[in-house]
This record gives sequence, structure tokens and C-alpha cells, in this order.
Amino acid sequence: MQYFNFNGKIYLAGTPVIAPNSRGLRYGDGLFETMKCHEDNLLFANEHFARLWKGLSILQFQVPKHFTPEKLQEEIVSLCKKNGHLATARIRLTVCRGEGGLYDAVNHTPNYIIETWPLPEGNGQWNSNGLVLGIYEAVKKSNDILSSLKHNNYLPCVLAALQAKKEKWNDAILLNNDGRICDTTIANIFLIKDEVVYTPAVTEGCVAGIMRKQVLVELVKLNYTVIEKAITAEELMQADEVFLTNSVYNIRWVQHIGDANYGNGMTQQIYAAILPTIS
Repeated sequence: MQYFNFNGKIYLAGTPVIAPNSRGLRYGDGLFETMKCHEDNLLFANEHFARLWKGLSILQFQVPKHFTPEKLQEEIVSLCKKNGHLATARIRLTVCRGEGGLYDAVNHTPNYIIETWPLPEGNGQWNSNGLVLGIYEAVKKSNDILSSLKHNNYLPCVLAALQAKKEKWNDAILLNNDGRICDTTIANIFLIKDEVVYTPAVTEGCVAGIMRKQVLVELVKLNYTVIEKAITAEELMQADEVFLTNSVYNIRWVQHIGDANYGNGMTQQIYAAILPTIS
């Protein structure tokens, strides 16, 4: 049986816990973190909780003293054990405001849900079959104080994912309001051109990904030339190589975007060099 944690209590999957007037349900008033736990070790826990706490501050939550990263980490590991996800698991931590209307929240303390799923053996290994992506243009991502957070207003990515499924893409690339490359529905995007690694700057509206940050740090240590900048769709299509990063799948290379085909020689070198530091 599968269980989840709601505000510190364990419930059987399917148990109703959210009220109809939940602000999280009504307005998407909250945040989430997707993490990976490997044998009781929550990977990059400090970085995930730092981003979450930054978001809580921006969304003006009132965080009680007992609501701490240490408490959440303990409950995540405990739920993994309860669910029998003892090897490697994907974790979703959702935090939302409680009940109330737009102007009359009952309070501003965080409610939270922890869910866990097992990840297959070999998760995060090199994908020998490159990904196929497409560019989703119907909805653009805004560039503001929320854009770098993983907040629960996720409709651009929801619609992009639906389009990806329809087109049989592995993922969809989202653009910002200026029509430049932002990120994908579940990952940050990197390109390689003439042995220089590029990725959209956070100021372009992409999520401030935890794996993105780790990869950038490691690339600099390995003496790669790395540039964070505004990237056009044309620059992406003319790249030599493209790869994606996120906390669950690490690094995955992209083989096709539309009519563009990409190699993977340098990406494989980066993957092999960085993998020991991110797994």
C-alpha cells in the first residue's frame, strides 16, 4: 500500500485531506520541490530547502518555529521507509496556504504534503537514446519574482506537456515573454556551441534548478567555458549539442529538436566527469 504525509501525519493514498476552500486548490497558492532520496540520503537537501524557504518568504508565508528543514527531511526519510522505497525514490514536497478566500486567509502558515515514488534501477544513468524535444509557443513564461521558483501555478508547463504528449516529444521547451529560450516542463536546458557551454540566465525566467546550479559549479571546476545569457530559438537550433538537467534524471542529452539533430560527444564527457559529484 502507498502512503503520504499531510502536515506530519501519515495517511493511506486516496484519503481526502484538502478542504474545498483550500487556497492551494483555489489559487495555486504554494510551492513544491521535487527531490531524490537514495538510501536515506536526501540529495542536495540544503539547496532544495534554501530555494523553498526563499519562496516561502516571497509568498509571505508565516513559518512557525517547528517547521524546519530538519523536520521535513526526517519525515521524508520516514515516509520512504513506510512506503518501502528504500533504494532510490522521487520525492514531491508540496507546500500551500490553508483555507480562506483571496483577501481573508484563515492564516498564513504552511500546510504540506509529502509523496514518494520508487525510481527504477539505473535512474540517472546516461540515456543512450537521445531525447526528442519540441518548442511550445502558445503560452509564454513570465519573467518576474516568481519565475525562478517552483510554484504551484504550473499551467504553462501543463499545457506544454499536453502538447509534448500529442506530438510524441519527450519534453517541451518553453519560451519567455520575449520569445527566447527559457527551460522545459521539467528541466533546465543547456547547449554547446564550439566547445562553449551556454544556458539561459535565471533572469530570462527559467526555474533556478538545483541540478542546474550543481552542473554550473562543476563545469567551472573542470575549466569548461560556461556562459549564462539570453538564448534565442535560432541559437538553440544551431547548437552542436543540447542537454537537460534536473534533480531526478541528472543529465540527459537531446538528439532532436524539430529538424535539428545534435551530437553528444562533449555532453558524454561532461556527464562522466560530473556524475560522481551529483549522484
